[in-house]
Amino acid sequence: MLKSQHTLWKAIWALGISTMLAGIPVVGHAAWEPSKPVEFVVMAGKGGGADKAVRLMQSIIASEKMAPVPFTPVNKPGGSGAEALVHMKGKMGSNHTIMFTLNSFYTTPLRQPGLGVDIATFTPVARMAEDTFLLWVHSDRKDINNIAEFAKAAKAKGNKWIMAGTGKNSEDNLLTDFLNKAYDLNMKYVPYKGGGKVAKELAGKNADSTVNNPSEQLGFYEAGTTKALAAFTDDRLPLFPGAPTFKELGEDYVYYMQRTVVGAPGMSKEAADYYTGLFTKVFNSDKWQEYRTKKSLQGDLLTGDALMSYWKRERDVTWSC
Repeated sequence: MLKSQHTLWKAIWALGISTMLAGIPVVGHAAWEPSKPVEFVVMAGKGGGADKAVRLMQSIIASEKMAPVPFTPVNKPGGSGAEALVHMKGKMGSNHTIMFTLNSFYTTPLRQPGLGVDIATFTPVARMAEDTFLLWVHSDRKDINNIAEFAKAAKAKGNKWIMAGTGKNSEDNLLTDFLNKAYDLNMKYVPYKGGGKVAKELAGKNADSTVNNPSEQLGFYEAGTTKALAAFTDDRLPLFPGAPTFKELGEDYVYYMQRTVVGAPGMSKEAADYYTGLFTKVFNSDKWQEYRTKKSLQGDLLTGDALMSYWKRERDVTWSC
């Protein structure tokens, strides 16, 4: 009898506990979020298009309270992006380090194989835009109003004609090589750290021409200090309707530069998903869309596998050139 009562009370107790537990909601794991400030590496100098874009994104994230921690821009322009790439390579597995890239993301590892950098190991987050390029000269050059006059003036000056650009073996360097070859010129390419510095060199008449992005040269253009002669795009840019494309001028040549957020190699999937979601919100924000329009940025949002495929395709094209 005692044994039966004991067994009965055990059953009642177990049933009560089970009922209580059934009433308690199951709490899943919270979604990953950064737990300390995020290092936002810029593989270019201060004042250029990449730097301006990163600081805008930083302000959007902060002002709209999109993240629980601050994002801190860190410029690493050395070696045409080599400094930034090596830094990111050394951050293997970090969930708190991201980078904003240019096309030197492809070109620098190819031209400096000793870096041991494989872009396929980096974590794709979000391509925020593709930037554009134009050929610029100082507005005081009244004798240069089109490509034919530019080519005539540059040819007459030979290697004393200075084309200022951002870094060696960079986008600007590639475009200068194209112009030299297409128009039989011998311009001297002089590299600087950052597109902002390059734009100032032209405005100060320390350079004869540049191939700046619109965001870098816009202030001087709006002030009437510099003028755009032609665009390296498929179609004319609405902001510069008087600048024909090189395709219009008989040269089948276009060139765009990615503006992409990249995660460190070995970043966790949870962190990658978090940053992809975050920068998708940034991309869709009114401030970013206004910036894209004002700075003549193009290209759709790309993330995940589609972004990785884009990287590999662009790298292969660069390798074949």
